[in-house]
Amino acid sequence: MAIIKPFRALRPPAIHAESVAALPYDVMNVEEARGMAAGNPYSFLHVSRPEIDLPGDIDCHDEPVYVQGQRNLAEFIRQDILVQDRRDCYYVYRQKMGNIMQTGLVACTSVDDYQSGVIKKHEHTRPDKEDDRVRHIDYLNANDEPVFYISRTCGEVEGIIEGVSNGLPEYDFVCDDGVGHTVWVICDTMVIERLTTLFAAIPRLYVADGHHRSAAAGRVRELRKSDNSAHNGREEYNFFLTVIFPENQLNIMPYNRVLKDLNGLSAVELITRLKNHFDIVHAQHPVVPEKRHHFGMYLDGTWYHLHARDSIVNEADTVNRLDVSILQHNVLSSLLGIHNPRTDKRIHFVGGIRGNEELVKLVDSGECAVAFSLYPTSIHELIELADQDQIMPPKSTWFEPKLRSGLFVHLLS
Repeated sequence: MAIIKPFRALRPPAIHAESVAALPYDVMNVEEARGMAAGNPYSFLHVSRPEIDLPGDIDCHDEPVYVQGQRNLAEFIRQDILVQDRRDCYYVYRQKMGNIMQTGLVACTSVDDYQSGVIKKHEHTRPDKEDDRVRHIDYLNANDEPVFYISRTCGEVEGIIEGVSNGLPEYDFVCDDGVGHTVWVICDTMVIERLTTLFAAIPRLYVADGHHRSAAAGRVRELRKSDNSAHNGREEYNFFLTVIFPENQLNIMPYNRVLKDLNGLSAVELITRLKNHFDIVHAQHPVVPEKRHHFGMYLDGTWYHLHARDSIVNEADTVNRLDVSILQHNVLSSLLGIHNPRTDKRIHFVGGIRGNEELVKLVDSGECAVAFSLYPTSIHELIELADQDQIMPPKSTWFEPKLRSGLFVHLLS
C-alpha cells in the first residue's frame, strides 16, 4: 500500500506564483541559473540554487552555499513571498506543453515506503549528489522541490482530480518556455480522506525523476530520528514532497549522449568497428530515431542512421534490451572506453528537450567529438523493469515538462 498524506504547503500567494516558479535545480548549470534569476528577486532559484547569490568562484558544495539557501528561504517567508497554508491540504497540479497535458496530485509520501520498496526505483544514486541534497534539505529544514512519481492508473482517483480541476484554480500562468501551470487546492476533508484511502489500495509508486531527492529525504529522516528521543513516526520529517502522476499521461523524451573524444580511434575506424553490430546509413538531416533499436550519430559534421542488428538485442532481458543499454554495451563501453557512465568525465548527457541542435553545437564547437541521439525509453519499460527490482543505466529517461519549483514547499517541522 502507498501511504500519502496532506500537508500545509509553504507556497506563494497567487500574485507572486509566476515570479517564484523556477525550473528544477539540476536542469541547468550555475551560469544558466544566474541568467534565469537575473532581475527577479522572487525567483525560487535563490533557494534551490543559492550559489547564484555568492561569488562566482565558490564551490557549490561549500557550507556558505547551504547557509545562503537557508537565509534566502527565511527571507522569502519574512517578506510573505511564501506563506504557509493554515490547514493540511492536497493540491492538484496540471502542466500543459503543446499537445501534452499531465495532471498530478501534490502530496507527502512516506520515507518508510521508499526504504521498504513500496516506492520503486530504476536508477542508482551518486553519493556526491545525494550528499549535496541531504545538506540542502537539512539546512532548509524543508523539501523545497517535489519528487516526480508515477502511479498505476486509478479511475476513481482520476475522477476526483478531474472534478477538482473543473473548479477555479489557485494559480494559472504560462512560463516563458510556453509551458502552462495550473494549481487547485483540495481542502475538503472528505475528499482528502477518500484520496488517502484510494492510494492505500495502490500497491506501489514509481520514481520518475528525483532519485537523489528521495534518497536524501530518507537520510534526513534518519538524522532527525536519531536526534529526537520522542520520535513516533508521525513527524513531518517522516514524509517528503511529491507530485504523483498517472502512468497514462506522462511524456518521456530521449536522454542523448555526447563524448569528449573517440578513445584514440579515428572517425573512419569508429565507423568501421560499428559496422560489426549496426547497419549504418548516411543521413541528409539530423536523425531523430522513430523506433526502438535505432540511433542517430553525429560525427565530423555528418549524421548517420545506426540500426542495431538482431544479434546484439536480447528481447528477453528487461535491462539489456533497452536502447540505452544497447548503446552502452556495444558502443560506449566496448569501443569508446566509457565503462562507468555514472562517473566518467568524458561523457555528457543531453536532455531531449534541448533537441539535436545541442548535439550539433557541442560537436561542431570542438568541445565534443561525437554525439548519439536515442529513441526514448517508454513508461511500460520503466514500470516493468522497476517491478522486477532492476536498475536502468544512468540517465535513461528525461521527463518533460519539468515540475516547477517554489509552488509547494514542505517544512520538516
